[in-house]
Amino acid sequence: MSFSLGQIITWLIVGLLGGSAAAVVVKRERRGFGFLANLALGLLGAMVGGAVFRVFGLLPRLDTISISFRDVLSAFLGSLVVLAVVWSWRLYRRA
Repeated sequence: MSFSLGQIITWLIVGLLGGSAAAVVVKRERRGFGFLANLALGLLGAMVGGAVFRVFGLLPRLDTISISFRDVLSAFLGSLVVLAVVWSWRLYRRA
């Protein structure tokens, strides 16, 4: 499976927007977790959000490569899920 440069750039932009928004909501700081951490969070969140939305049939045509509100929303919600998993894993590890 090959990806075009346009697809990769789109994923980076959507991931950065979604990850930054989730980091700002969680940390309540404008910077969030930092550029690279926000980008990684957003990319993971976009994958998780895309999978969840596809499984439940929410927001059809999410698999098209574009920068739209539904793509950023999916990345944002997926990023929040990733942060919740990391947070609960850290709590479990402490106990």
